[in-house]
Amino acid sequence: MLPDRPGALGAVATALGLVGADILSVDVIERAPGSATDDFVVELPPDKLADSLVSAAATVPGVQVESIRPYAGQIDPHRELELLEALARDPDSSLPVLAGGVARIFRAGWSLVLAEPVAGQSRVLASGGAAPELDSLPAPWWPPRPARTLPADDEWAPPDWERLGTELAVAPLGGAAALLVGRPALRWLPSELVRLQHLAAIATTVTPEAVLDAGR
Repeated sequence: MLPDRPGALGAVATALGLVGADILSVDVIERAPGSATDDFVVELPPDKLADSLVSAAATVPGVQVESIRPYAGQIDPHRELELLEALARDPDSSLPVLAGGVARIFRAGWSLVLAEPVAGQSRVLASGGAAPELDSLPAPWWPPRPARTLPADDEWAPPDWERLGTELAVAPLGGAAALLVGRPALRWLPSELVRLQHLAAIATTVTPEAVLDAGR
């Protein structure tokens, strides 16, 4: 978190640069009166420890480091291509293949493919990763477009998701399905949501329409 004033972001960037950090991207997560929460993606030299980032940021008045985490935002293009190839090789199994691949690509705990809700309930068509064992799930947030985050503390979500600090993201999968992805204590960046939606759209083009419509 840093003061929402001119020059604050530049001061942080300069401080991080002095310890050898290469800033790859910056995303504004949220704003509040007088402050802003930004997510920096940085690359450190091999001889530098992550603690040096905290010390560097602390030299800028009013700056507070909330957390440091391994970067999970960049989709590995090789894994993405491998997923698309796997979908094309076995179209009839495309939904579980997609769910498992998305969980790996985004380093998520799990991924669910959900059908369009009927009477408020969305049927689980496929799951990947350490997905919860569910046959259906309430979906008051439907439709899934655009890709976005969902609060895990809403009434529709199982209580365990909030207790585990699950961060949820949803993206449309064709016209009648959705991808719901959960990962523990790792906030979704706006750039990740764009990538998730793009990946889902590409996957739709190589998934038979009859498979995507199976939940109707």
